Amino acid sequence: MVTSTADRTTRTARAAVFTVFGLNGFLLAMWVVHIPPITDRTGVSKSTLGMFILLMAGAGIVGMRIAGPLADRFGSRTLVAAAAIIASVAVIGPGLATGPVALAIALACFGFGNGALDVSMNTQAVHVERAYGRPIIAAFHALFSGGGLLGSLIGAATLRAGLDLRVTLASAAIACMALTFAALPRLLRDTDPPAAEQHLRQKPAAPTDSTGREHRRKVLALAVIAFAVLLTEGVAGDWSTLQMREHLDADAATAALAFGAFSVAMTAGRLATDRVSGAFGRVAVVRYGMLISALGLAVILASPWIPLTLLGWALTGLGLSGSVPQIFTAAGNLGSGKAATDMSRVFSFGYLGLLAGPAVIGWLTAVVPLTTAIAVPLIAVLVCCRYAGVVAPDRAESS
Repeated sequence: MVTSTADRTTRTARAAVFTVFGLNGFLLAMWVVHIPPITDRTGVSKSTLGMFILLMAGAGIVGMRIAGPLADRFGSRTLVAAAAIIASVAVIGPGLATGPVALAIALACFGFGNGALDVSMNTQAVHVERAYGRPIIAAFHALFSGGGLLGSLIGAATLRAGLDLRVTLASAAIACMALTFAALPRLLRDTDPPAAEQHLRQKPAAPTDSTGREHRRKVLALAVIAFAVLLTEGVAGDWSTLQMREHLDADAATAALAFGAFSVAMTAGRLATDRVSGAFGRVAVVRYGMLISALGLAVILASPWIPLTLLGWALTGLGLSGSVPQIFTAAGNLGSGKAATDMSRVFSFGYLGLLAGPAVIGWLTAVVPLTTAIAVPLIAVLVCCRYAGVVAPDRAESS
C-alpha cells in the first residue's frame, strides 16, 4: 500500500477535480429530469428521442477522440476548462428547442461538450490520484453521482413548482460556468509530477502492457466491458423517469425520483468503492456489483409499485457504482505514456454504450413496452459479471 505524501497543492487540486465531476453530473441530470417536458414541448416520440440520443452519442465520441490527444499535448487542465464551458452553455439548448430539428442540434452540442469533459476530467483525476499516492478516483465518480442527485432533486423541485425549464437550465449553466472558472487555477498541470507520482512511476509496468499488441488487446477488452456497463447506466439515466411515468402512471415530479434513487445509490457506493477495491480487488468490485445490478433490474421488470421500483433503480445504481471507476483507472494506468489517448479510446466505446444503448431501448419501444425493454441492460450486466476479470492489472488479481 502506498502512503500518501500529498502536499497542499495536490489536496487543493483534488478538491477542484471533485468540483468538476460534480458539475458534470449536475449538468447531465438537468437534461435527464427535464426529458418528459422537453419531449412534450418538441413533440418528439420515444423512438425519435432514441435516435436523437444516438446522435448525442456520436457527438460525444467525436468530443472524446478530439479531447484525448489534445489533453496529452496541451494538458488536461486546459481541456477540462474548455469542455466544461461548452457543456455548461450547451445544456440550455434542449430547453430552448421547440421542434425536433432544434432539439437534435442542441443534443449534438451537449453531447460533444460532455464527451470532451469526460476524457479531460478523468485524465486530470488519474494525474491527481498518482500525485496523491493512494486510490481516490472512485470518490471523484461519487461526486459525479452526487451532482446527478443534486440535479435530480433541484429538477424535481422546479418541475413541481412550475418554474419555466428555460430559466432552470440557464441558471444551472451560469452556476456551472462560475464553478469552472473557480476550479481552473487549482487543477494540476500535466508536467513535473510530484514526488508521490514519481514514486509510482518507478513501479515496473505489467508484462501485458510491455508490447504494442498486448497493450491494444487490453484497451479493447476494457472498451468492451465499458460499453456493457455504461449501456446500463445510460438506460437508467435516460429512461428511468419515463419508465416510472409510463409503467406506473407517476406524475413528472414523482418520476424524477427514479433517477434520484439511482443517483443516491451510485453516490453511496462510490464513496465506499476505494476501500472495497483495496480489500477485495477490482475484479470482485465489478463481478459482485454486476450481480447486484442484475437483481435491481429484475425487480424493475417485475414491480407493480412505485416504492419497489425505486428500490430496483437504487440496487441498479449501487451495483454499477464501483465498476466504472475500476475500468477507467485501469485504462489510465496502462503505461503507454499517452494516458488521455488510451482513456479516450475506452471512453468513446463506453460512451457509445452510455448513449447508443438507450437509443436501442427507444427503438424497442416501438414493438414492446418500455419496461420489457429493460431486459437489454439486464443481459448486459450478466455478461459483465462473466468477464469481470478484464479489469485486473495482472493474472494474480484476476484469479
